[in-house]
Amino acid sequence: MTTVKEIEMAIAELPADKFAVLKTWFEEFDAALWDKQLEVDVKAGKLDVMAGKALTRYKKGKCKEL
Repeated sequence: MTTVKEIEMAIAELPADKFAVLKTWFEEFDAALWDKQLEVDVKAGKLDVMAGKALTRYKKGKCKEL
């Protein structure tokens, strides 16, 4: 099994063009994991309280456009 240290060393040795490809892949991979976790949390109701508070503030006019 490859260790994290070995992966770090291999990444450090990549030429700039190969690093750019890896970086793009990793950003997309990480975003997909985040999306999946968010979906799981939403389905489990973990964001219901926060969403309720936000909607209450919105209905009371306590929000501003960004």
